[in-house]
Amino acid sequence: MALNKKTVDDFNAKGKRVLVRCDFNVPLKNGEITDETRIVAALPTIKKLLNDGGKVILCSHLGKVKEGPNEKESLAPVAKRLSEKLGKEVVFVSDYSVTGEAATKAVADMKEGDVVLLQNTRFRMEEETKPAKAGEKFAEELADLCDDYVCDAFGSSHRAHASVSVVTKYVRAKGGNCAVGYLMQKEIDFLGNAVENPVRPFVAILGGAKVADKLNVINNLLEKCDTLIIGGGMAFTFLKAKGYEIGKSLVDDEKIDYCKEMMDKAEAKGKKLLLPIDTTIAAGFPDPIDGPIDVTVVDADKIPADMEGLDIGTKTAELYADAVKSAKTVVWNGPMGVFENPTLAKGTIAVAKALAETDATTIIGGGDSAAAVNQLGFADKMSHISTGGGASLEFLEGKELPGVVAADDK
Repeated sequence: MALNKKTVDDFNAKGKRVLVRCDFNVPLKNGEITDETRIVAALPTIKKLLNDGGKVILCSHLGKVKEGPNEKESLAPVAKRLSEKLGKEVVFVSDYSVTGEAATKAVADMKEGDVVLLQNTRFRMEEETKPAKAGEKFAEELADLCDDYVCDAFGSSHRAHASVSVVTKYVRAKGGNCAVGYLMQKEIDFLGNAVENPVRPFVAILGGAKVADKLNVINNLLEKCDTLIIGGGMAFTFLKAKGYEIGKSLVDDEKIDYCKEMMDKAEAKGKKLLLPIDTTIAAGFPDPIDGPIDVTVVDADKIPADMEGLDIGTKTAELYADAVKSAKTVVWNGPMGVFENPTLAKGTIAVAKALAETDATTIIGGGDSAAAVNQLGFADKMSHISTGGGASLEFLEGKELPGVVAADDK
């Protein structure tokens, strides 16, 4: 899925009102932003449009907005932080209707080089377009505010939401450009090339809790990669499929046959499928999650019936690190264990360290793996850390993403 889409470099925004869909879904604690990664990631696209002399209108969702519009999920803290980062005032439209009179007036008052941030798009229930038609009116109102549209929200690009894909229909209808921003371009270049055109050997590492979340990813990656490494909670369903006793470890009994199929598929295709050979076990899940816990390491087929596997063991960590050493492309999605706990983070640290030390192109597929490499201090050693967990997973499944499809072809 190579990027043959119009980008912000393919048009000049001078004097134009450009609506940019960003991913400002940042973590907040008591109204303060605790991780500004997504804000920083949006800056290159915003600055390019400002340097052109564009009038830049930003929009994004924040949180799940289950209770309807509320101040806790307002984008006000993002406007404040953006103003600091850009060194200029970002006019925030706090109106819960997102595209109402306040937004129309703020946009009408804009001069070249100005920035306006609209309120949380999910404050409009139509954003998520659950009955497909509901999003049309909201999308049309968004399009009325602008001349051109740029999608730079990779983390939302797998959702066919009003502000992500539906809006492009109305912008295009009036002759405007529908492009992708620098962040989207980078994501698609790295993830697209890794999957469709990897430099080999290509090693894929999958972790996390559930096999169900990664069904199609496992299937698709076995077509593409040379070695597939399985860790995390999902490994125990594979181990049970091999006939091992897995004690109280996480298991998806409905997926045992699927795991057998995948092991057979790997063998038939001559692919290496690596599973844990030893496991770090404890009497139960840590409570609190980062609290002290007594653990031992046993062979993967020797887990006692009353114990639970919570991380890969030391021999497995060595095996996995070794597989990465000779790789030229590595994609990693999902931690090897309960990485939030210092005692159970060793497997994840070992894999992160191996990736940091290789000269391969290393791509971290968002979500918990991104959190892990950031927390463990390996972020600057990776070639690319995806900003979208769900989106990068769907990309690795080989799915087309609505936010990418909606952009103009070059």
